[in-house]
Amino acid sequence: MPPATRIPAVVALIGALLGLVFATYSTDDYAAHLDRQLHDVHCSVIPGAAPKEEAPGCRAALYSPYSAVLKDSLWGGIPISLFAQGSFAFFGGFAVYLLVAGDRASRSAAVFYAAVAVTPLLVSIGMFIISLTQLNTVCETCVGTYLASLLVALGGGLGLIRLHRRPRGGWLLPIVWLAALGLFTLLPTFVYASTAPDHRPYLGSCGTLKKTTPPEGVLLALRGSRPVRQVLFFEDPLCATCKAVHLRLKDDGVLERLDAQMSLLPLDNQCNWMLDRPLHPGACQVVKAVLCGQDRAKEVLEWAYQEQEYLLRAGKADLDAGHQKEAPVLREVIRRRWGDAIIQCMDSQATKQRLEKHLQYAVDNSIAVSTPQIYLGNQRICDEDTDLGLRFTLKELAPEVLP
Repeated sequence: MPPATRIPAVVALIGALLGLVFATYSTDDYAAHLDRQLHDVHCSVIPGAAPKEEAPGCRAALYSPYSAVLKDSLWGGIPISLFAQGSFAFFGGFAVYLLVAGDRASRSAAVFYAAVAVTPLLVSIGMFIISLTQLNTVCETCVGTYLASLLVALGGGLGLIRLHRRPRGGWLLPIVWLAALGLFTLLPTFVYASTAPDHRPYLGSCGTLKKTTPPEGVLLALRGSRPVRQVLFFEDPLCATCKAVHLRLKDDGVLERLDAQMSLLPLDNQCNWMLDRPLHPGACQVVKAVLCGQDRAKEVLEWAYQEQEYLLRAGKADLDAGHQKEAPVLREVIRRRWGDAIIQCMDSQATKQRLEKHLQYAVDNSIAVSTPQIYLGNQRICDEDTDLGLRFTLKELAPEVLP
């Protein structure tokens, strides 16, 4: 058999092996976080690249509602990368069969492989659209999986070119192969679900508020349209994790069921005297803008989350220029969006005093200088339960807030 006839199987095999590598990286990252700690994550289109601590795109994908299924039943749910692992393993094995068999492989085998090999690509297209439209970022490891899916589909399609040279085959075997694909795809999820640890004993074990009654009229009121449970947030509008939690709660319809208050905790030493350096340069200015939003405070907050990367760059530009206190770049961004009146309000003594009361409220409750922090009533949700295990935690501690 001429070597050229092996090319489709080789292309498919390379794609399946790459897909298996990237899916394994994603699953490994997900499983590592089951110990309720923060770990580095794989975030590269290059196989073998070292994990990274700073990987906003990959962390956004990891913590998103789309990274797993059955999140109500298991802490963190079952990562969808497990399905990819199983399916890529099947596609790799079948590609080896086609490579070895060559033209002796039946037409039904080639047609079956071409038909099912396109499914990872369809899923990848769907996830890519979700990344762009819902997460507003792209995970590099996911891009590796997308490219691998393209190669598998391409290999399957190329296998149809010399279809006339293959012997005819029956259609009983394709049914068996389809069952095998289902088994390969689902078996890892059953193993994962059966070995996942029980996180219920840890829920609600992270303390309570010391001072449950906030100063009258100081904190932000974010009351939903159908509130059934009180909650308190400590957040920084320039905190990426705060943004992720806010978007998850909004997408899941939870925010509308919360009678929420927010204590703003900017991680910026320009106004936060608990810090000696700015973790989020410009956060003090953005927090003041939110406070000055008055009845539109929620709108300003969500604008800050939506434009977070842009605002961070503006704050960093002011810091690098030595103008962090005046913040001309960042303030101009805020002024263009919300007008001169909000700038005047940000500079007022009343706003400075109100922000000071937010910080003092955090001190009175011995709040760690980190965000986000969430309290259901006066019970604190553990930090690790605000990302992968958020939906499971809400189902256990406050099922009434879930639609």
